[in-house]
Amino acid sequence: MTDETTSDTTRPSTAEAVEQITRDGYTILERVVPDDLVAELVERVDVAMARQGTAYGTNTFLGHHTRRLFNLLARDPAFARVPVFEPVLDVASGVLDEGLLVSSMTAIEMNPGQAPQPFHADDGSIPLPRPHVPITCVAIWALTDFTEENGATRLVPGSHRADRIPRKGEQPDELVEATMPAGSVLVYNGSVWHGGGENRSDARRMGLVSNYCAGWVRHEENQLLALSPEQVAAFPPRLRRMVGYGIYRGLIGHVDQVDPATWLDPDTASDLVWDRIR
Repeated sequence: MTDETTSDTTRPSTAEAVEQITRDGYTILERVVPDDLVAELVERVDVAMARQGTAYGTNTFLGHHTRRLFNLLARDPAFARVPVFEPVLDVASGVLDEGLLVSSMTAIEMNPGQAPQPFHADDGSIPLPRPHVPITCVAIWALTDFTEENGATRLVPGSHRADRIPRKGEQPDELVEATMPAGSVLVYNGSVWHGGGENRSDARRMGLVSNYCAGWVRHEENQLLALSPEQVAAFPPRLRRMVGYGIYRGLIGHVDQVDPATWLDPDTASDLVWDRIR
């Protein structure tokens, strides 16, 4: 890693980056993150993973040689700098709008021997006819170099305009590898087909995923703040789910890969998407 950063004259402008995402589904902001911030984030991820005892994934999607730490904003104050980092936030706001929300934040450490991840779309759980207006915009921060050898993210250009999501096991013919030096950020429309590559190197590939969603994808009245857990616990199970203590299609609404319905009733039957992917 060097102290060199891409100058403002060679880095795509916000408008150009948004246009690239509109056309191709993704863009890369090279060396936009200062080296000192990259180094701090790597250190904080390592500390947080050690404290949490983060284990490898249990299926092909999560990766048997990959560690993921969810709910980053709760782990360390340093992570609060990520979703509001202006060069990235400006692009995400251009794809969605100024009222966007933080949908999730995850650290991903892909280690040697990790097989390719299945192709998927990050908004695949949203049951709208495709293609549709952007609902999610995702930024992958490269905390180490992303190379062909260590499993740079693979994307299918233009797939955000497809009328479906990838089929199980589908291997698209036309794809690109988002190779980029540490300190760069891959920003893409959440409908783009993509997946992590194979790590054939002898070193880890580390990144942060900052997932934004459109501001209208939520309750009109914020039930999670309006009600105490004690009040919700007195509700019937269906109402608990309706005010936010549950998950949609096995994914949306989870906390650290846990269905919050189980916080109120440990015996609640849950169907997390990760348990279905093998």
